[in-house]
Amino acid sequence: MKRDVPRRRQLTTEDYFDGVRACDITVLPRALTLIESSNPGHQRQAEALLTQLLPHTGNAIRVGITGAPGAGKSTFIEALGLQLTAQGRRVAVLAVDPSSGISGGSILGDKTRMARLAAEPDAYIRPSPSAGTLGGVASKTRESMLVCEAAGYEVLLIETVGVGQSETMVAEMTDCFLTLMLPGAGDDLQGIKRGLLELVDVIAVNKADDATRKAAEVAAHQYEMAIHSILGKQDNPPRVLTCSALHHQRVDEVWQSIEDRYTAMKADGELVAKRRRQQVRWLWAIIEDRMKQALREHPGVRRIRDSLEADVLDGNLPPEAAASKILEAFGLQDHCGV
Repeated sequence: MKRDVPRRRQLTTEDYFDGVRACDITVLPRALTLIESSNPGHQRQAEALLTQLLPHTGNAIRVGITGAPGAGKSTFIEALGLQLTAQGRRVAVLAVDPSSGISGGSILGDKTRMARLAAEPDAYIRPSPSAGTLGGVASKTRESMLVCEAAGYEVLLIETVGVGQSETMVAEMTDCFLTLMLPGAGDDLQGIKRGLLELVDVIAVNKADDATRKAAEVAAHQYEMAIHSILGKQDNPPRVLTCSALHHQRVDEVWQSIEDRYTAMKADGELVAKRRRQQVRWLWAIIEDRMKQALREHPGVRRIRDSLEADVLDGNLPPEAAASKILEAFGLQDHCGV
C-alpha cells in the first residue's frame, strides 16, 4: 500500500525572516531556494524577505575567489574555511558549480569536495548551478550573500566557476578579489590580462609544495614583474604570495593579505563607497535580467521568435533585421530608433 508523503509546510515571509535571523539550518537553504526561484510568486516573496533582511546585512567580509580549473579553488577554500572556523569565525561558502546542459543542475557538488568544512557547525556551503550566467557566478549570488550575512556569517567566500568567463561580475559584488595561480607561470603569465590585474587584490600561487616550491616562487616573481609592467607604479598594487592549500601552508598569510586590504578600505571610507557603487550596478543588472525575461516571455515575441531564428539560421535574414522585428513586436520600435 502506497504511503502518502507529508508535504512540507509552506513558510510565510515572517517564517523565513525569523529562521534566517536565527540561522536555522532547516530554514536557511529553503530561503536561498526561494531567492533563486524564477517563479513570479516566489520572486515577490523573495523581494519582501530581502527588504526585511536588508538592515541586518553588510557586516561580513565578502571575498571572491577565482582561478582556472585545477588551480585548487575548493581545496584552498576548505583549508581557509577550517582555519577561520577554528578561530571562532562563521563562514559561508557560495560555490558556483558549472551547470549541466541537460538538467541545469550543479555538476561538481562542492559539499562533496569540501567534506571536512561541510561538517563544521560554523560553516555553511551552498553549491549553486551557474545556469549559463556569464561571469562565473550564479544569477542570484548577490541576493544569497545578503541572506547569509543576515544569518550572521562573518566571512563570505564566493567561488567562481573559473572557466574563462569575465571575472568582472564577481569583483563587482565582493570587497576583495583573490585569484589562484599554478606554479610554472608559462602560458598563464603570457595570457594574463590587464583587466584581471586591475580587478584582483591578491594573487596566490597555489600548490607550492616541496617539489614545486621553487617553480611557485619563480611564478610569483614573474607575476609581480607583470603587475609592475602592466599597471605601473601604484600605491596599493595586488599582493602576490605562494601557498599550499593541500598541506595548509601559508594559507594564513593569504588571508592576512585579504584582511589587510579590507581593513584599509574600511578605515579610509573606500569600503562604503565601493559597496555603494556595487549597489547601483546591481540595480541595473537586475533591470537588464528582467527586461530579457520579459522580452522572451512576451506573447508577440514568442509568436515570431522561432520563424525569425530559422530565417537567421538559413541565412535569409541578417540578425540586425531580425532583432528589429523582435523589438518592434515587444513595443520598443520608437524607443530604439529602429
